[in-house]
Amino acid sequence: MSNESTLMIVVIGGVAGWLAGLVLRGTGYGIIGDIVVGLIGAFIGNWLVRAFHVSIDLGSPVANRILVSVVGAVLLMLIVGLLRPRSLRERFTSVWRR
Repeated sequence: MSNESTLMIVVIGGVAGWLAGLVLRGTGYGIIGDIVVGLIGAFIGNWLVRAFHVSIDLGSPVANRILVSVVGAVLLMLIVGLLRPRSLRERFTSVWRR
C-alpha cells in the first residue's frame, strides 16, 4: 500500500467520522476520534454493502466510499450508544428533560 492510499484512507475516515458525529451529536469527536469512528464505520459499511448486495454510484469513487463509511459510522455510533451503560441519574434526568 502506498503512502497516498494510506493518506486517502485516513482522510476518508476522518471525514466520515466527522459527518457521522454531526448527524448524531451535532459535533465531531476530535480529529483522532473522527478518524477511528470513520475507519471502523468503513469496515461496517463495506460489510453491509457486500452482505446485502447493494450498489452505490454517486459518480465518484471517493464520494461512494465516504457515503458507505458514514452509514457504517452512524450505525456503529447508534449501537455503541445503546450498549453504553448509563447511570441511573442520567436515565432519570433524560426523562425529565423531554
